[in-house]
Amino acid sequence: MVPQGAFLFLTFGAIALFSFLGVSAFSDARRREREAYYKNEGLRRIAEMPGEGAKQVIELMREDARIEARKKREGLKIGGLINVGVGVALCIFLFSLGGKDSPYLCGLFPGLIGVGLLTYVYFLAPPIE
Repeated sequence: MVPQGAFLFLTFGAIALFSFLGVSAFSDARRREREAYYKNEGLRRIAEMPGEGAKQVIELMREDARIEARKKREGLKIGGLINVGVGVALCIFLFSLGGKDSPYLCGLFPGLIGVGLLTYVYFLAPPIE
């Protein structure tokens, strides 16, 4: 039999954890919002300057877009490789447990998701300019 104090501890622990996660997510969103605001405000002021400033700002914004696209593509590559690895490992593990009678083909689910991600990245994604 579990003492009543354990339930109180778990209840307050869960409340504290999810309260902390809520405050953390809120403060992170506010920080990102402030960073984006100050960055855009600075770029706007530079773009309003006469001369070469506007051209430099536009080129900087294009370079930022290229970097973001490149990061997204690299993330998809890593995600695809991890899924393929998990699928192969799951197939081997389930096959070793029961042989042909085990549901070892369940490892194909994450493996094929990884293959789909890699197919998109290498063949279907628009090129980065």
